[in-house]
Amino acid sequence: MTALPILRTPRCLIRLAVPADAPQLLAYRLENREHLSPWEPMREASYYTLSECSRIIAEAEAAARADRGYSLLLFNTDAVEIIGSITLSNVARGPFQACILGYGVGARWQGFGLMKEALEATLAWAFGALGLHRVMANHLPDNERSARLLERLGFEREGYARAYLKIAGSWRDHVLTAKIRSED
Repeated sequence: MTALPILRTPRCLIRLAVPADAPQLLAYRLENREHLSPWEPMREASYYTLSECSRIIAEAEAAARADRGYSLLLFNTDAVEIIGSITLSNVARGPFQACILGYGVGARWQGFGLMKEALEATLAWAFGALGLHRVMANHLPDNERSARLLERLGFEREGYARAYLKIAGSWRDHVLTAKIRSED
């Protein structure tokens, strides 16, 4: 297993969730329920419970131990408040060495460049310690903020997938992008 990250940037702490984070995760989900809903799958009511947050954290720990995925939480520097999330999911090894990147930032933290800062650190870890060759990130065509962010991070458009994911209750098209480790 790869060493699990504790990443620091000038304004953020990024790490895997631990069981003690469940109340903070629930607070983040509740506060950002409306803000994130246009970009996420429909959520059952149980998604917004402490028991579900605890279950998700346990699943994330198991996925990281198995090198299948890394669900990271983005905290303010003193780790008092969750301000966002970053996920490296569907980690594939062998000749592919790739994953899918997902991310979200709380409404109060948008527009300060925190996600760019956090993603730069996370991508450096993914291409470094994790040894990945390719990180893929997909976004809704009308999500201009994500499109600009990914472009600034060096992601390149690779395609367009019709009816790719069921988001906010309907099958939505997605722009497919990827970033490849530069020294390969």
